Amino acid sequence: MDLPVMPPIDPMLAKVSSAIPPGLLYEPKWDGFRALVFRDGDDVEIGSRNTKPLQRYFPEVVDAVRAALPPRCVVDGEIVVPSRVHGGLDFEALLARVHPADSRVRALAEQTPAVLVLFDLLALGDEDLRAAPFAQRRARLVDAVRPGAGVHVTPQTADLAEAGRWFDQFEGAGLDGVVAKDPSSAYLAGKRVMTKIKHERTADCVVAGYRPHTSGPDAVGSLLLGLMTQDGVLASVGVVGAFSMARRRELAVELAPLVTELTDHPWGGTARGRTPREAERSRWAVGRDLSFVPLRPERVVEVAYDHMEGDRFRHTAQFRRWRPDRDPASCTYAQLAEPVSYDLADVLDER
Repeated sequence: MDLPVMPPIDPMLAKVSSAIPPGLLYEPKWDGFRALVFRDGDDVEIGSRNTKPLQRYFPEVVDAVRAALPPRCVVDGEIVVPSRVHGGLDFEALLARVHPADSRVRALAEQTPAVLVLFDLLALGDEDLRAAPFAQRRARLVDAVRPGAGVHVTPQTADLAEAGRWFDQFEGAGLDGVVAKDPSSAYLAGKRVMTKIKHERTADCVVAGYRPHTSGPDAVGSLLLGLMTQDGVLASVGVVGAFSMARRRELAVELAPLVTELTDHPWGGTARGRTPREAERSRWAVGRDLSFVPLRPERVVEVAYDHMEGDRFRHTAQFRRWRPDRDPASCTYAQLAEPVSYDLADVLDER
């Protein structure tokens, strides 16, 4: 491989804002695997956000790159998996694509094929474009990508009102908010130059247990969260775990009176004391201890979350406060905001 920009390099990053800033260019925030793609003829390397190679897990994306991109180029984008059930993205299916067995990788490439959504051009032919203004890089990216299945250029607008509409509507297709970019900005690897505006909502959840910290059993690693279904079943919905080390030790003491036997816990029938979702995933985490300390489901915590993936929080929730005034039985799915459904194909057509 002989390119003006060679792997590995860190992707350009974004800082967080609570509002969409005016006077910039706006794009949907794709919630997939960040992908820096290096193509030199038939040689294709896909680097992740942490610069580890991804190409072996997505052979169909490699084929699409060879069909849709110029023979020598470096592009920045996101690998996502469209849902086969609804019109949006399927993050769970994307996670499952990272599998150690080649036979499974090939099967998943056919069953849940991924697509590449591009938003920047770092090099073309012998040109290193990283110092060029973003608006120029974007224009050349649009011209460079050949239309076809498997590779897309993300929509973009300079209209603040349109960006606000995207922020509200595109969540229904599984997207994660909006990214604002300075049209004059160079590509600065590893620097937080862009601005991301993500959804944040709150929910009151039952604390059903905790996973011990890696330092030992006298500290809490993460709290396991539950919500009540319409049938009165406590469902596992995610975790919250951003605490200082001192607070982790305090929590272990505070929660000790609630520790119970697994046989007396709502998740007591789950293999080896895992949460229901972890028991399903255990085959992907061989050798990893997924057990938890069960607690009587009596305490309620308010957490912030961005959006849901099926019946669970897409990402780790953020602690906001304890809610001693809430009855655990009242912590149901009915409190969650449900985005209006939006089709992924319509998002890509916005360009």
